[in-house]
Amino acid sequence: MMVFKSKNEVAIKIKALASEDLSIGFVPTMGALHDGHIALMKTAALENDVLAVSIFVNPTQFNNSTDLDKYPRNVGKDIELIYSHFDKEQTIIYTPDVDDVYSDQIIAKHYAYGGLENKMEGASRPGHFDGVGTILEFLFHLFKPARAYFGEKDFQQLQIVKSLREQLALDLEIIGCPISREDSGLARSSRNGRLTDLGWITAAKIYQSLLLAKEMYASGKYDRIQKTVEQTYDKIENLDLEYFTIAREVDLETAPPAEMPQKGLRAFVVAHVDGVRLIDNMKLS
Repeated sequence: MMVFKSKNEVAIKIKALASEDLSIGFVPTMGALHDGHIALMKTAALENDVLAVSIFVNPTQFNNSTDLDKYPRNVGKDIELIYSHFDKEQTIIYTPDVDDVYSDQIIAKHYAYGGLENKMEGASRPGHFDGVGTILEFLFHLFKPARAYFGEKDFQQLQIVKSLREQLALDLEIIGCPISREDSGLARSSRNGRLTDLGWITAAKIYQSLLLAKEMYASGKYDRIQKTVEQTYDKIENLDLEYFTIAREVDLETAPPAEMPQKGLRAFVVAHVDGVRLIDNMKLS
């Protein structure tokens, strides 16, 4: 079993793997693992010699201390889940304490992502992507993976990570993997564990709103999509829309109806159920 709490222990292990010319597929997580994480790990294990997983709730990417405190944590259960799917001898798990990552200064570095950081999630959560960049730069340098895997549910983050790779000039492939969904269509998320039974049912309507947007887009009703989706949320109790937008995948710039149709558009939504903030998206074209 290769579970490490120290970056120094990880560095020694990674050096040994490098000497054997073994490729590493890396999946960074904040724990509270679910089938979506396992799907990422299965892809990473299939495409590389060794699977590496980090489990770390990164404080610098939280704007709200209450949200940080409420984030679900059960490292023991997460480790059991990983090893129920993957060979213990081919799987590295890193579960550090905060001081192993940040020493005595829990501060995020600043990154310039070409404006990607100021849109959607960036506008709602100032500094969030600096925190993401800080922890990923640390982990990428530590693990030196050939490939790193991210789910498309956090599509903006995926674009941010690709920008980070370019900034750091890393010899690293960033792999985006399809959104993992429940049978209801609800995007799998660690935050779903905070939903009530009724909340699970209500939250599935987020996916339905994206299907509605896609159907309207396919029908050419470009100028009606925004208002129709917003009206849909107004009618549903305990489902509060924070934002819905249609943007270009490449730069996340909002696409006005007058510029539709065009290639590479995606609908993005953030909504609150039971006080839990949930995000989702869907490719339109």
